[in-house]
Formats: sequence, structure tokens, C-alpha cells
Amino acid sequence: MPYLDLPSHRLHYRIDGDTDGSQSKPWLMCCNSLGTDLHMWDAQVAGLSRDFRLLRYDCRGHGLSSAPPPPYGLSDLGNDVLALLDALEIERAHFCGLSIGGLTGQWLGIHAGERVGKIVLCATSAKIGTAESWTARMNTVRENGLAALTAATVERWFTPGFNDVEPGTVGKVLDSFVATSIDGYIGCCAALAGADLWEDIERIANPLLALSGADDPVCPPADLEDITRRVQRGRHLSLPGRHIVNIESRRAFNVALLEFFDSKAADINEANL
Repeated sequence: MPYLDLPSHRLHYRIDGDTDGSQSKPWLMCCNSLGTDLHMWDAQVAGLSRDFRLLRYDCRGHGLSSAPPPPYGLSDLGNDVLALLDALEIERAHFCGLSIGGLTGQWLGIHAGERVGKIVLCATSAKIGTAESWTARMNTVRENGLAALTAATVERWFTPGFNDVEPGTVGKVLDSFVATSIDGYIGCCAALAGADLWEDIERIANPLLALSGADDPVCPPADLEDITRRVQRGRHLSLPGRHIVNIESRRAFNVALLEFFDSKAADINEANL
């Protein structure tokens, strides 16, 4: 398994779509949401790895990435991305992130727009929740662990209909949730508590697609629509589902990404931005 060792922690990552060693495919980097791991993108691999070198990684404190002591800031998460790009000698990559991964994508667009091509923000906002709500969440997890949150998490992440039809898929996601490092989860909650990018996202000049879950109670479609109004080159699309919309509407999600990354637009050279 490939890892990047950093001074305070290590990042686990995986590359798909590069088995032939082709250098002609553009890079697409995917960042997971709070309490998941890189396997949350499994439904995208077959559809996207034909056209992209797909780089997935476990956000610090999630999956097989280690957890440095909390708290974390959003800049820590963004700099993890830049460190991974540097280590793999990737000058520029498209970026797709969901929830806290979408906040990471916004941070990159604001502070390192030259390192990313097109940006896809999924089920996210420029500010998610309140500092008080995240502090309460951290206290609950410290006292009771993550298993105590599973019932509420299922309700926020998936519609009842999807849970009924694909309980195995939902179960795998919940297994990843419960297995998340407590320090990693709390550290990322702290990053969410301190993140408010509404005044800064006007600086994002990269082409941007915002994808919402139509019934998402965490980051409703209005939040994604507001992002596209504020950035310089954004558009919004809502898909059926709740928060983990890339799984619940995986076919429509993949189609939306491929249309956004059409053959010409997938070239991330500066001239085409």
C-alpha cells in the first residue's frame, strides 16, 4: 500500500487508471468526507479511471492515514493535498471533494489555484454547521465514541429508500465510519468548526461544478447554489439523494463529472483554464 510519510503523520493513497503508465491522462484527485475513507469513491473508479489517473487518498486521521494530535485547521488539510501532489511530482490535478473534502477544495482554489484545474465540490458549503455544534459533536465522540452516532449518521447520509434497497452498501460506509480514528475525527471536526470561507471564495477562478444531494439535510442545495453565485466560474447541479450523493446517485454523479470534464476541458494546461 502506498503511503506518504510527513513529519507529523502519514497519508495513505491509491492510484487507479495508470496501469499502462500513460502520461497523457490528466490527474483527478478525490478527497473523502468526514468519517469515511477513500473507498467512498469506489463507485467512481470504473467510470472515471478510463479517462483519468485517479488519485484517491485518506484524509488525515481517516482510513489508513495516521492521525496527528488534534485539533486540525483547514489549512492543514489543504497542505496535505499539496504535499501529496509534490511528492508524486504532479504539477496540477483536477480536484473533487465531498463535505469536508469540498471545503478542502475551496481552500485549494483560494490559496493554491494554480495547482488545481477544475474543481468539483460535492455536498458541501463554505461554512458547515456552527462552532457550537461541532464542539458538541466532539464532546459526544470523546465520551461515547463514534458508534453512538451511527443511527443519526445513516439518516443524514442516505435516504430511507436507498438504505432499504442497498443495505450492504450503507453497511460498508458505516463500517468505515465506526473505524475512523477518534483523534482524526475530532481533529477534522475542529477544522470544520473554524472554517468559514464565504468571504474568500470570490477569489476562486477555476472552473467549478457544485453537486448537491436534493434531500441533503447537512449541506442543502441552496448552499451549493450560493457557492456558484460567489465564485467566478461556477455552476450547480442537484442530484437525488442526501449527503453521500456520489454513492446514492452514482450513475448520474459519474455522468455529471464526465460532462464537466469533457475531452477538451479535461486538458488542465493553463491555456485552457
